[in-house]
Amino acid sequence: MHITQLNGECLLHLFSFLDKDSRRNLGRTCRRLLVVFREPSLWPLLRFHSPSELTKGNFVLGAALRCLSIRWHSSRVKVCNVEDWLKSAFQRDICSTHEHTVNDFLLQVCQRCPNLLALSLSGCGHITDEAVASLLQSCSFLKTLQLENCVRISDRTLEAAALHADSLQKLQVDFCRNVTRAGLQRFREKRPAVTLKAERSADMIPDQKPGNNWMSERAAKKLLWY
Repeated sequence: MHITQLNGECLLHLFSFLDKDSRRNLGRTCRRLLVVFREPSLWPLLRFHSPSELTKGNFVLGAALRCLSIRWHSSRVKVCNVEDWLKSAFQRDICSTHEHTVNDFLLQVCQRCPNLLALSLSGCGHITDEAVASLLQSCSFLKTLQLENCVRISDRTLEAAALHADSLQKLQVDFCRNVTRAGLQRFREKRPAVTLKAERSADMIPDQKPGNNWMSERAAKKLLWY
């Protein structure tokens, strides 16, 4: 019996055991399997571990997506967490590429994944307050938002969560150095029912433009930290 002779339900079950690359490769073999690969219900969970994975075309974004995890920990990605004025030209080029990749991907999530329930972002140095605010407005059923070591995230994300995330039950902002204690307190006052976790965020050294008298000492500490 040939695989294409199986009914749609069996093919979906078979695809569910495969990783993203295997699903894509199998889908390229014939039209019948390509239809299965593109079936939105096959993709309720997506995990990514590097910026390059966002452009591989081995996944489908759709209304069935419930959980999305983007967790980057490679040494090249860590460069993105350093302030721009401390980067070399080569490092800025890397970060520029990552930034465009991330922004394009998150725009697609906003447009195609309105039923997202859980979002986890870790080590994503180019995730901005504006991007998260757009996600919160587009994905109104979001219950869990986890942000870890996302250096561009600030109190504005907390304000957007308090304003737009009506379904939110848990908010985690760990090691986000531009989140302040005052911002955390305001969120707690506005949304007391939401479980809020913020490990080290309010105790880290926030970003500042160069020129302060204490900048050299601060920069040295931040480079040692990363």
